[in-house]
Amino acid sequence: MDGRTVVVTGIGVVAPGGLDREAFWERITSGVPATRRITFFDPEGFRCQVAAECDFDPRAAGLTAQEVRRMDRAAQLAVVATREALQDAGHPAAGPERTAVSVGNAVGCTMGLEQEYTVVSDGGRKWIVDYEYAVPELYDYFAPSSLAREIAWDCGAEGPVAVVSSGCTSGIDALGYAVGLIAEGAADVVLAGGTDAPLSPITVACFDAIKATSTYNDRPQEACRPFDGERRGLVLGEGAAMFVLESAERARRRGARIYCAIPGYATRANGFHMTGLKPDGREMAEAIRIALDQARLAPDRVDYVNAHGSGTKQNDRHETAAVKRALGSRAYEIPMSSIKSMVGHSLGAIGAIEAAACALAIQRNVVPPTANLHTKDPECDLDYVPVTAREHRTDVALSVGSGFGGFQSAVVFAGMAS
Repeated sequence: MDGRTVVVTGIGVVAPGGLDREAFWERITSGVPATRRITFFDPEGFRCQVAAECDFDPRAAGLTAQEVRRMDRAAQLAVVATREALQDAGHPAAGPERTAVSVGNAVGCTMGLEQEYTVVSDGGRKWIVDYEYAVPELYDYFAPSSLAREIAWDCGAEGPVAVVSSGCTSGIDALGYAVGLIAEGAADVVLAGGTDAPLSPITVACFDAIKATSTYNDRPQEACRPFDGERRGLVLGEGAAMFVLESAERARRRGARIYCAIPGYATRANGFHMTGLKPDGREMAEAIRIALDQARLAPDRVDYVNAHGSGTKQNDRHETAAVKRALGSRAYEIPMSSIKSMVGHSLGAIGAIEAAACALAIQRNVVPPTANLHTKDPECDLDYVPVTAREHRTDVALSVGSGFGGFQSAVVFAGMAS
């Protein structure tokens, strides 16, 4: 890989069961899910009453009272993760106009909007609302762009600043956009990743309505069961992961520690259905193929696949078919796992959180497991690393995502010797 290769030099994570990079890694390699009964509101009466929540105290995480009031929870998570990533990268000095932000998000500031609507409408009972009771920053919650703006304000970025919103592939797609900014010379440093805090009644109700959610309410830690024959659906989560990206040449020049490179990315849409998936996985397979071609890597170079693995019957079978289609017989030899079994599905954030898992797997040669995988599904017959993490030489990791609207994305991570 040459000096223009885009590399990861800093990682920050705020996730269920782990409020920094190391705690996150410990959680996903322990095989212990962070799912529990929802505490943000009374979930009685909902189809799914469990979620993967972050034990996140914004003041303890270093945010001021004014920042806490101004920011929706999704913005808070993103800013804290960005600060950790910058510290991890040694605060790479780039001029403000050469520093960019690319953040993925699926549902905007849902928690802030719903909470404030409840306040100004007397619990939703009044059509005429009283704005005197709302926070002055209510308009910030309305605009998803506020998420990227908060990161830019916090770190002084004056280059391209964008929110990438493509449903559940947003975190991957934000990384793909960021790589392009560096490759085309539009920025020297990009703070890229994803954030979402969707655990509000309206979001849970939307996923319940299409029966996508798990009904294992009496066993919260077992509720998310990707690839398991007894899986019943996904479990929502929240969180953020942010990365410092720069060119390999720049990173080496300043003596930075490099986690891995991002040599390939691709996205496709199936033009089929808002939530339905074609069973052959053709579009996801095509995204995988193009990402590997861009990285100049053959399928047999892939050492680990970080699965979308949502835990719905449709997605897990679709994804299994896609990996087989893209990687051929090699698919049966590659460890493939879903960390959603432990940290839930945080929508626009999860692609970035899974990217952090890939970068750390390459650095540490350990692949996280798929928790709660005990019963075989004949249509899911690959090596999903059940229950227990595995020491495994990982030079190349592939992460895939599937999102509402038919979006299918793939991103390749590679050690610098690959």
